[in-house]
Amino acid sequence: MSTKIIHTIPVLPSADISRDADWYRDKLGMTVYFADNMYAVLYRENIVFHLQWHADTQDDPLLGGSVVRILVRDIEPLFEELVKRGTVSVDKFRKNTPWKTNEFGFFDLNRNAIFIMEDVVDPG
Repeated sequence: MSTKIIHTIPVLPSADISRDADWYRDKLGMTVYFADNMYAVLYRENIVFHLQWHADTQDDPLLGGSVVRILVRDIEPLFEELVKRGTVSVDKFRKNTPWKTNEFGFFDLNRNAIFIMEDVVDPG
């Protein structure tokens, strides 16, 4: 079986996750799927935005780069391929995150973060 790429998801910087998630809900009619003080996931039909806290300080997780998430189905074959290529180390795979994904990530040469993710189906 091979990995199927579904679509990319922009991760937008936010100085205030709660404020900005409320704005996207109220002004764009988006549904807040997940939110804490560092990260939010928002949906409306086929549009998906993620918000990530960004303050341009030393403890800022973005550290000056951009972030993109790539949604796939059947993530493991692509993860195994990228481990073999030396793109990502085997310990970077995260299963069943609090925001209901399996995922891994890496940086390109310009410190842009690229995350590959699949949604975790909740059996009930």
